Amino acid sequence: MKLDASKGIKDPGAAEVLGRLAEAGYEAYLVGGCVRDAVLGRSIKDIDIATSALPEQVMEIFHRTVPTGLQHGTVTVLMPQGMYEVTTFRKEAAYEGFRRPASVAYISDLTEDLKRRDFTMNAMAMNVAGVLQDPYGGQADLAAGLLRCVGIAEERFGEDALRMLRCIRFASTYDLEIEASTWQALLANAPLLRHIAMERVRSELQRMVEGPAPARAVRLLLASGLLANLKKQLPLPYEAWLAWDDALDVVSALEEQHDRWAMLLMLLEVPSDVVRAALQDLTFSRADGTAVAEVLALREAIAAQVAVEDPAPLERVWKLGAVRRGEAAARALLRLLRELPQVEGKRGRLARFLEETAPALLRRGEAWLKEVPCFSLKELAISGQDVAVALDRQPGPWMGRLLQDLLERAALGEIPNEREALIDAAQAAK
Repeated sequence: MKLDASKGIKDPGAAEVLGRLAEAGYEAYLVGGCVRDAVLGRSIKDIDIATSALPEQVMEIFHRTVPTGLQHGTVTVLMPQGMYEVTTFRKEAAYEGFRRPASVAYISDLTEDLKRRDFTMNAMAMNVAGVLQDPYGGQADLAAGLLRCVGIAEERFGEDALRMLRCIRFASTYDLEIEASTWQALLANAPLLRHIAMERVRSELQRMVEGPAPARAVRLLLASGLLANLKKQLPLPYEAWLAWDDALDVVSALEEQHDRWAMLLMLLEVPSDVVRAALQDLTFSRADGTAVAEVLALREAIAAQVAVEDPAPLERVWKLGAVRRGEAAARALLRLLRELPQVEGKRGRLARFLEETAPALLRRGEAWLKEVPCFSLKELAISGQDVAVALDRQPGPWMGRLLQDLLERAALGEIPNEREALIDAAQAAK
């Protein structure tokens, strides 16, 4: 891997913060991910600064600051170019709950400050001129394509168990091999992940899935056993991914994160209500969980209909499914089916669906969707009030059932999506 840190980080705001700290007589460096990405020649996102100045001294130097993390020595400096987190050099006492340090002590030594960080590639610092400070060999490890813990790996994972998931994420995102002792320490400490809140787990998993190499992340997760050590055990048969190893490689071809999750979870072949509950346990938002689960529910509904002895025509099943599960779910399912590879030699319900039903959907599904005049009650040409007036009835549960029936009939083209025709149909149904 060819590296070049000589150009430094060209950020005027960061340069001014570093310069003003230096003018006041303090050491100041860019640290962490921004330095790593600069060394790799990648675009820079968040910029963090470490300094020998104490938090109160930082607040004296800069007029506009926010005490965002004084207990950990962090002050956010507000500059015209943006916000910059400035943290005092520190070392940390024993960790609590396998996640956070019980306390911190301010120090004046950059090398000691970098020593507390997780991986060597994140334990580099850079001054405003682009001169690199790399006491733990992060640049050499990156050049060799290695991900290595700073110091003793078991200690780093024992301090903060979330680092094990970060290890998987970094290895997949940056295409690195996990150094042998780091990997062995991860395997030995995997049970500690049970101490980590599910929202932290979900955040790391989302970043893996939306990253450049979700398939590699999944394979590393399977090999590590981390998914079997979550705080909440999810009823998902992760080993089923092994039977669809070739399909994992196409996940990265999907642009939307919801599509990627739907693909991965569809390959597990579990009911959509189980998936919905698992995503809830992972603290996915209701909207995100629904967007994924509805794609799986739509495939289930279609598969169930075409499997009966006297199946309804696929066109009808598809259109009704799109109305009941949403147009977005239908279009997402088509995107997934376009990317899935051939299924020769595979068994199970999903393989049968891909062999027997998917080809027809891929040929006609998009055209059938274009024929549907309305997918939701909002698109129906009448409202509940229109129906109540036309039928001279008080609103009640009957109204929702009737409107849904009218929506589905209009979607299938059995009645026009026009106000008078729908009112006539409603009166006839009475």
